[in-house]
Amino acid sequence: MVAKRLEKFKTTIFTQMSMLAIKHGAINLGQGFPNFDGPDFVKEAAIQAIKDGKNQYAGGYGVPDFNNALASRFKKDTGLVIDPDKEVTVTSGCTEAIAATC
Repeated sequence: MVAKRLEKFKTTIFTQMSMLAIKHGAINLGQGFPNFDGPDFVKEAAIQAIKDGKNQYAGGYGVPDFNNALASRFKKDTGLVIDPDKEVTVTSGCTEAIAATC
């Protein structure tokens, strides 16, 4: 049963985005899931990372190698140099990114 104060909300943004993706034949990134399986090289890299013991949450400072790779890619794409230790924040989704930003 839904609380009275919530009855006016019929769907969530996630439901709406999913319906729009289906309607327009688009890839649904609104909930973080595409409508296709990931490439084999990505799955193999994930399996290898787990086997190598890289299967825990990152520390608050992130994963230095990953932060460095992101800073390098950002420089390649934009020409701007950023400090991977102070100016890179990796989140697991938009809500977390907004919270980290605030």
